[in-house]
Amino acid sequence: MIQKTKGHLEAEISIAIAQFEKEHLGRGPKQVRTYIIDDAILIRLQDILTPAERKLARTSAGVQLMKQTRRSLIEGCRPVLEEIIHTITGVNILSLHTDISTRTCERIFVFCLDQQPAVVIEN
Repeated sequence: MIQKTKGHLEAEISIAIAQFEKEHLGRGPKQVRTYIIDDAILIRLQDILTPAERKLARTSAGVQLMKQTRRSLIEGCRPVLEEIIHTITGVNILSLHTDISTRTCERIFVFCLDQQPAVVIEN
C-alpha cells in the first residue's frame, strides 16, 4: 500500500463520504471536513438536510422521525461506509457513531479504528 500524508487521507475520505451521501441518501453535503485523530476519524458534513427534512424538523415529533429514518438508512449502509474507510486507510473499523443536528443541518460521523492509519509525516 502506498503511504499517504494525513492531509491526503483526510481529503480522500471527505470526497468518498460526499459521494456516498449522494449515491445512497440522494443528496450530498455542501461541505465535508475530515479529521484523523490518533485511532479515530471524525467527519463533519454540513448542509445535509433536504428541504422536506427541514420542514419536518420544525416539530419535535418531526425531528425524531427524521433522525430515526436517517439512522436506519445509515445502519443499512454501514458495511459500505466501513469498506470506504478501510479501503482508504487500510485499517479495520471497530465502531461507527453518528448523529444529525437539525438546528445546524450537520451530520457527524465518528469511526473508531483498531489502530492509527499509517501516514507519511509532512515536513
